[in-house]
Amino acid sequence: MKNFFKIGLAIFLLTAISCDKFLDKKPDIKMAIPRTLADANLLLNDYATLNGGYPTYGEMGSDDYYLTQERWQGVSNIDHRNAYIWADEPYSDVVQWQRSYKTVYIANQVMEVHEGLDSQKNKEEYNRVQGGAYFIRAFAMQSLVEVHCPAYLESTASQELGIPLRSNTGVDDRSVRASLKDTYQQIISDFKEAINNLPTVEVVNGRPSKASAYAGLARAYLNMAAYQEAYLYADSCLQLKPELLDFNTLKATDTYPIPKFNVEVLFPALTAAAIPMNATTALIDTTLIRSYVENDLRKNIFFRVNNNPKGSYYFKGSYDKSNSLFFGITSSEVYLIKAEAACRVNKVSESLVALNKLLKTRWNHQVPYVGCTETDPNQLLEIILAERRKELIFRGRRWVDLKRLNLDSRFKKTLTRTMGDKVYTLEPTSNKYAFRLSETVIELAKVPQNKR
Repeated sequence: MKNFFKIGLAIFLLTAISCDKFLDKKPDIKMAIPRTLADANLLLNDYATLNGGYPTYGEMGSDDYYLTQERWQGVSNIDHRNAYIWADEPYSDVVQWQRSYKTVYIANQVMEVHEGLDSQKNKEEYNRVQGGAYFIRAFAMQSLVEVHCPAYLESTASQELGIPLRSNTGVDDRSVRASLKDTYQQIISDFKEAINNLPTVEVVNGRPSKASAYAGLARAYLNMAAYQEAYLYADSCLQLKPELLDFNTLKATDTYPIPKFNVEVLFPALTAAAIPMNATTALIDTTLIRSYVENDLRKNIFFRVNNNPKGSYYFKGSYDKSNSLFFGITSSEVYLIKAEAACRVNKVSESLVALNKLLKTRWNHQVPYVGCTETDPNQLLEIILAERRKELIFRGRRWVDLKRLNLDSRFKKTLTRTMGDKVYTLEPTSNKYAFRLSETVIELAKVPQNKR
């Protein structure tokens, strides 16, 4: 049974079968194993599992917020406190790794069910379910890569560590960390399979559509600095799902102004716990707050004033209409991907169109919107990146953006945290941008730790 513990997922399975009720009950094994298309479809309807629990360790180390020393010391989880100051200490918590691999496991389970079915019988539903499985496997793997792997550089990606690529439900199989290059190639392949199978219109909230997979590809290619591909897939996504939420229709006085499952949401995904980023703990970076101009509606939609300390702000702009952090994909993000990628491949006019279409929906309509007209690609890129930060705050994008932008001397940034008389620093080239794996994963799966 030693090999049973090869991946974090196995820990979940062991925990699940150890509960008293399960041991006391011996169900019919035929009922426990999914075999039909309906069974596979039900597996993909598990919203709590497939749309929740995504890793937050990276984002806890981002520069979009800060904690006072008192608030930091009040964080109950030592691993979360360490993540905030980039302490890089060994930790045993496996939940965030485990939850993503549970999603991968379910996706593989669906694919194995499909292997025994007739693909031509109820073909439309067969393809929808198959496409959903490919999408969630890619999305889950990408969420892990963005936290636990270094920035993608084509010249070194084949030598850098990626993550274990699980392609079946065999928990006894040995875990091997693929290269970063092979990991991204698997993610890209899965998203492309999802595109080939997913419907253009998905009526069930929480399930991906074809546009979702195009968006996932655009996100992946942006991370890889493959800007032509990022531009093309972002454009393909927006041809199918161009809708944006007009912030003029929202009530800034609401506790959570942004509707759940609104027209921008391409795939909703919520996170595992991130205690330092809790709604009444994290204080928004003061420089970021000042970057919102007077008639930018996002300031009052995303944030609320806090008087402790005076003049500080809390975040309230979750796309889940709750205090849960939303790390899913939206059309607003895709407009920014298109704008950035277009700018980088010298399609300045298209970049401006994408950027202004988004920003106009965030502007107070009582004041005429004057769009961005910057035509110098370098200046325009700086504007787009600033807007990206303002739009995608607390959306799981800042950590991976810092990581990839640090490869460019124009955008390198040293992060600092001050706690009393101690100053903590994260250098742009730090190996800490690939957040270390849990020691539980290292010991049980026998995979190498990230470079330190």
